[in-house]
Order: sequence, then structure tokens, then C-alpha cells
Amino acid sequence: MRDIHCHILPGVDDGARDLVMSLSMLEAAKAAGVTSIVCTPHCRDPYFDFDAMWAAFRELQAHADGFSLQMGFEVAHPKLMELGVEQWAPYLCFDGSNEFLLELDPHATERDFADYERTIFELQGLGYSVIIAHPERYRAIQKDPDIAERLVRMGCHLQASSDFLAGGRFGKEKKPAKKLFDRNLYRYIASDAHRPEHYMYLARAIDKYPRRGSHMRI
Repeated sequence: MRDIHCHILPGVDDGARDLVMSLSMLEAAKAAGVTSIVCTPHCRDPYFDFDAMWAAFRELQAHADGFSLQMGFEVAHPKLMELGVEQWAPYLCFDGSNEFLLELDPHATERDFADYERTIFELQGLGYSVIIAHPERYRAIQKDPDIAERLVRMGCHLQASSDFLAGGRFGKEKKPAKKLFDRNLYRYIASDAHRPEHYMYLARAIDKYPRRGSHMRI
């Protein structure tokens, strides 16, 4: 079972504060049934330091006792616009694959999604498979789940963050997530873990929403 969204790298963003905490998260992930992790630190201000994040990945990998780790990023749309899609996408996708985890603004309006769609088309035109992080968190989708359906029709894969079971980051994600599950719009459930106890949510989410044939991937 692969966890595609996790803030497990030590000391680089609002996730694990040090290597000790990273290793505790790794043990919690294993206990939840995770067999591989994509490490996705924030690519957004004030956290983004590309070299430091890669150094943290190598440090964790050296202490992970052979556990399967892959480097990636959770890329905030404004930061991607600042850096440049064509210039930086090759460095921000999941290392060794064409998967690209894109984070949108939780407070974006439906009108803002026109800009997001242009970015998504640009990424797809460059050969990337776009994964939209935690759509249940976005206010526009909470008001109108049809926006999420439109993203899926564009070829995006939607990723639920498992803390939606407890209301999510902003406390309002449980009902929107259920609506998206009811429409079979999610492709992935991920931990979005920032600390060890977040993996309890992942275990519960997998139990509540088991794989649905080839549609749901964990």
C-alpha cells in the first residue's frame, strides 16, 4: 500500500520536526499497513527549500532500514506559477514518475478554477499525470461538487486526505469528502500525515472506504 502524500521529512516544513519524529511516523505508517511512501514536503512559502528537502529525504532514507521511499512535493499553485511550470515541473513531480501532486487554494472561488484548469492542461501537455490534493478542503468544491467532477473529466486524479474522518484541517471536510466518495470521484486516499497519530486516520479511512476494484488506489 503506497501513501502518496506525507509530510514525513525531518525539519523542512510543518510536518516531522526532526529525524526521531520522522522514524516514529514511519513505524506508525507500517502499523497502518503502508509499504511505501512518497515524501511530499510543501512547495510553498515559507517552507520551500529544494536542496534542504532533498537532503532531508536522503537522511531519512539512510535510516529507513530499506523501507521504500520516493521523493515528491506537494506543489501549491501560486508557488508553481512563481517558479514556472515548464522550468520546474520536472523537479517537482514524483521522482522517477510522471505523477504531479498539485495543491489548490482552499479559499478559491469557482472563477479561480479557470486558472487552475489552464495550469492542469499545461502540465498534462508536458506529460504529467496531475493529482489534486484534498479537494474536500476547497471551499468551491464544498459548495459545488460538480467542480470536482469536472477535474476528473479533465483527467485529474483526486486524493482524499484521511483526516477528513475527523473533519479535516479546517473542520469542515467530512461531509464534502463523503459526497465525493458517493460519486466515486476519488482515486487515492493518502495520510497527509504531519505526525505519527495521523496514520490512525489512514487505517480507519481504508477500513471505511475499501478499494473499489481498480478505481480506488491507496
